[in-house]
Amino acid sequence: MSTSLPTYDQLVALPAYTEQPVPIAFEDVNGHLNVRHYLGIASEGLDESLVSLGVPQNWPAHGHACFSAEHHLTYLTELRTGDRLSARVRLVGRSERAAHVVVYLLDDTEQRVSYVMEEIFLHIDMSTRKTSPWPEDVAKAMDERIAEDQALDFEPGLSGSLALR
Repeated sequence: MSTSLPTYDQLVALPAYTEQPVPIAFEDVNGHLNVRHYLGIASEGLDESLVSLGVPQNWPAHGHACFSAEHHLTYLTELRTGDRLSARVRLVGRSERAAHVVVYLLDDTEQRVSYVMEEIFLHIDMSTRKTSPWPEDVAKAMDERIAEDQALDFEPGLSGSLALR
């Protein structure tokens, strides 16, 4: 990570998404949350956070979608069966057709940051299945959220490996 990560106490000020205990079905042979579920839960949290920006879960039915382009994943502490977790989302920036976001999975049982997913995702016109500019209302809502998140009193802790183009 190019800058230090935010603390648990800083991140709990952000809205919580996908709040849940780690289910036993998600445990792997090491007795903790399997790697594939960290990404899945973080992605679900991101999807939930986008609803308030005008990106509903059924957006493809309306001719639009968000496709992931790049990820950088950092595993900090293990989550174990029964631990309470939540996803916190910080929108870093956007371009005409893409957005840069960081999703933090928090271990709410031990009050620590467990996982960080940094992602670039794209707006897709489903009629062509190609990137296209964000709809005006979504772009405006994203710009407002980006400004809110930039006003936070902590840096997002970016990897330095992803950037908008």
